[in-house]
Amino acid sequence: MDHWFQMEDMAPADDPMLEGYTTLGFLAGQTERLMLGLLVTGVTYRRPGLPATTLVTLDVLSGGRAVLGIGAAWCGREHAGLGVPFPPVPERFERLEETLRIWRQMWSADDGPFHGKHYELAETMCQPQPLQPGGPSVLIGGMGEKKTLRLVAQYVDACNLFDAGPDVIAGKLDVLARHCADVGRDPSDIHRTIITGAGPLADVDGFVAAMSAYAKLGVSTVWVGSSQPDLPGWVARVGEEVLPRLREL
Repeated sequence: MDHWFQMEDMAPADDPMLEGYTTLGFLAGQTERLMLGLLVTGVTYRRPGLPATTLVTLDVLSGGRAVLGIGAAWCGREHAGLGVPFPPVPERFERLEETLRIWRQMWSADDGPFHGKHYELAETMCQPQPLQPGGPSVLIGGMGEKKTLRLVAQYVDACNLFDAGPDVIAGKLDVLARHCADVGRDPSDIHRTIITGAGPLADVDGFVAAMSAYAKLGVSTVWVGSSQPDLPGWVARVGEEVLPRLREL
């Protein structure tokens, strides 16, 4: 995740928290196939031109394995503690939309200026360009119907929704489809993902059944995690006991 303070619903705020992009750079040198991204970067943490070049560096050094997750940010304590400005929600979404536009421009042949309400860039140079044509895949996290899902439809490759149950997710995907229609986009072009706090190993049959319901809605990826001390052992068990059954969906 992209945080400097640990999230308090997981552990005390002063628990160790590694900076995300530095960690991904380390992982790029330790792996060959793993896709590398944060779920998700807060738009307020960095001026938009900087993460664009950070992700390109990660993409180039990893051989084209970078993924960019982005959201409107939320952790007020973290912003106040580190002196990062934390504007109201409407402004954060305005900044998110401008950031998405800036990234697309930087990852193209257009290195001219960008003029927005919140950001002014004299030039949008980005060298080298990403290995992935058009830049790393961009994912927006969140389920807000008026702003978040509209931005997904208009600008990005993937959405990340919360594990709120098939009925809720079906409704969110219907809203996303309407936004896609408004901008002339095929909703099937958008990669649909779910993040869940459900432990896949506590009840493998129940977990697979829950994911099967999402798969029928077109969800193709589920994000899981663990705070167990033996994380390598947990990953191995998920790979052996859960992934083969998810592939069948």
